[in-house]
Amino acid sequence: MYKIIPITDLRNTTEISKLCNKEDKPVFITKNGYSDLVIMSLKAYELLEGTKTQLESFHGRNTLKREYLPQDECMGYIKVAAANFDVEINDIEGNVTKILLALNEAYSQGAKVIVFPELCITSYSCGDMFYHDTLLKRSEQALERIAKETKSIDAFFVVGCPLKKDGKLFNCAIAYHKGKILGVVPKTYIPNYNEFYEKRYFTEPLKGNSYINILGKDYPFGTKLLFRNSYYTDEVIGIEICEDVWMSIPPSSKHALAGATIECNLSASTETLHKDEARRDLIKMQARKANIGYIYSSCSYYESTTDVLYSSHNIIAEPDGIISESELFASNIIYGEIDVDRINNRKAQETSQGDTNKDTYQIIPFNCHLEIPLLSRKYKKYPFIDENKDESKKTVLKALEMQGYALARRLKKINCKNVVLGLSGGLDSTIALIAAVKAYEILGYDSKNIHTITMPCFGTSERTKRNAIALANYFNVTLKEINIGKSVKQHLEDISHDFNDHSVTFENAQARERTQVLMDYANKVNGIVLGTGDLSEIALGWSTYNGDHMSMYSLNASLTKTFIREMTEVLAHTYLGIKDTLLDILGTPVSPELIPPKEGQISQLTEDLVGPYELHDFFLYHFIYEHLSARKVFFIAKQTFKDEYKIETIKKWFITFIKRFFNNQFKRSCMPDGPKISEVSLSPRGDLRLPSDGTYMEFIKEIEETL
Repeated sequence: MYKIIPITDLRNTTEISKLCNKEDKPVFITKNGYSDLVIMSLKAYELLEGTKTQLESFHGRNTLKREYLPQDECMGYIKVAAANFDVEINDIEGNVTKILLALNEAYSQGAKVIVFPELCITSYSCGDMFYHDTLLKRSEQALERIAKETKSIDAFFVVGCPLKKDGKLFNCAIAYHKGKILGVVPKTYIPNYNEFYEKRYFTEPLKGNSYINILGKDYPFGTKLLFRNSYYTDEVIGIEICEDVWMSIPPSSKHALAGATIECNLSASTETLHKDEARRDLIKMQARKANIGYIYSSCSYYESTTDVLYSSHNIIAEPDGIISESELFASNIIYGEIDVDRINNRKAQETSQGDTNKDTYQIIPFNCHLEIPLLSRKYKKYPFIDENKDESKKTVLKALEMQGYALARRLKKINCKNVVLGLSGGLDSTIALIAAVKAYEILGYDSKNIHTITMPCFGTSERTKRNAIALANYFNVTLKEINIGKSVKQHLEDISHDFNDHSVTFENAQARERTQVLMDYANKVNGIVLGTGDLSEIALGWSTYNGDHMSMYSLNASLTKTFIREMTEVLAHTYLGIKDTLLDILGTPVSPELIPPKEGQISQLTEDLVGPYELHDFFLYHFIYEHLSARKVFFIAKQTFKDEYKIETIKKWFITFIKRFFNNQFKRSCMPDGPKISEVSLSPRGDLRLPSDGTYMEFIKEIEETL
């Protein structure tokens, strides 16, 4: 219920203030029984500014109508730009002209957030001219000119300018949208060391917010301003300036805790040898640590070179790393699309709120229309693999080492010196074997205590059997061949299953017989069975329940099929004595080999049945790990694989992935222990908590509705 008071009560200002702030609702003032004025708290005013409102006249009643703004469909992407230009020292008019040119260029390219360098209106190198009244007055006039000439620019943008408030000079960032100054953010930390002598001119602001007067108008001023787009409320923008990000606790960290998803940094960073590396690492780490999109714009090398040099270094980063970066000494504009969906999904998983008091932040609304931008960013086709070959080799060897130490710890703990694994001659069992060898090297155990068993049956090819034998001989492990054909035939007869019926019963009988052999043999040698199934198979449920689904320790549980392939290729060039065998294993079609061969060739191809693993691993990363909507995953998959697959093919296999993932959760609910090596684990004791009877229909519907 809204409060109504007579105009005579306005004399009691203390009580009126308490009344306004108690409920953050408008207070209606009546005069002679009719509505006359409305007063409200600052918080209530900010709320109203973000919506289209209409106050109806009060005649014995009062209402407040609020029309909420529709949310724009941008698929979570916001195209942003970091711009710099050839600044001229003290040339305010010329600098503003260049700012407007760059602004129009960036806007024409679809940028919706545009950041310019620190003090770009005057230049950063003005020195004692910052004291000069002419420069300061011209700067304020420049801000007004920018406002007048950007009324058609439906983008949020920030410029740097010196401004006076209460007789003190501040290094400020001025935020605009469509010809309107939204607010002014002063630099929090003023440096006073090495080449930076800013404290000679600028004052550190008081904590909190107030107002600043620019040419007779008051605007929000302070270090706790955030700017939120009413057309897409997940777009919340914070601003910091240069030195701020170098501090132990940057303002952007607090902004992120208060809800910011994008941070703008207006900078003037001098260049020295190796500083670009430090700057790059800093921005990348801050984006990751604060979980925000970060736009960093540093001033041009046209700044004064009397004692230092600037480098025009622009960077756009996300929590996963840098998505766009300029070359040093190139005055230009860089672009990137920040994925706010991914940022917010990660924020939702953060349960800690820190000690930031959100109530102290002033949220300033603006209404900027967004749309799905033409993507310049590229998604990795293989999100689990390093694109750089040298980095990939390091990652593979580290993964192998981690597997080795994980198994070594388990064996040491249970006082076990024997392991048993089924060696098929395929990719997964090959990597499991090499990891076991690594563990035995760590422990100093005899490799002969690694018991490998090859269990040929109806679908086993000579190629895979030959490769299994070669691996066992090269790594000097114990190899035993146990043909399970007779046992499986007897079992099929026992359950009255026709041998010529090659259905799932025929297949699973072999898988479960192999597991029984491994388990019983492990008992015989006082050892444990090592599982070989990989993360991709676990996601798809591509295993026989209580068959290859089960083991006593699952070494590959966090490694996808695409990564296993990469490991095999790298290790082929590491273990040169077995190189040809490993490359042949890499070239062998993926198959469970449960159906008899045709003319000596493997007849059962996994990827013909469940789909390409490169697609499934892509879906696994973005749909399960990143928690992106099915619609968005389909969108980026179409962009990423447009040269490899037709849209209908991608759609088909994505639907297959979703159905199989949900339908096979019951297998993951009782999966064995296994070390988390990659970012993703589907362990019910770790990263994934799902009921076994969840439905997938909403996700399928979303894909079907997508054009």
